[in-house]
Amino acid sequence: MATGERIALLRKMLEAEPKDAFCLYSMGQEHAKQGALLEAVQWYDRTLEADPDYCYAYFHKARALEQLGKVDDAAATLRSGLEHARSCGDSHAASEMASYLDALS
Repeated sequence: MATGERIALLRKMLEAEPKDAFCLYSMGQEHAKQGALLEAVQWYDRTLEADPDYCYAYFHKARALEQLGKVDDAAATLRSGLEHARSCGDSHAASEMASYLDALS
């Protein structure tokens, strides 16, 4: 399935369930794949509004921000994500975000 088809399918799914964190996150991923990084960040933000503990949205938002040259914003996103990952017990996500944050420093 092509990216455009996946986006169309995700839009339909979001019409039925606008706060579905997985669909919102997937929209961010699809936009990031296309290089539409600002749109991807907006979708990751919507994901985190729907579910602040959707840890990988922080990670991928930070990647998009870094690619946009917003390294300080990326680091702030990772710090926030790290806090959420630790509070919800997601040690794998916390480890990945901590490593990424170290690499940015």
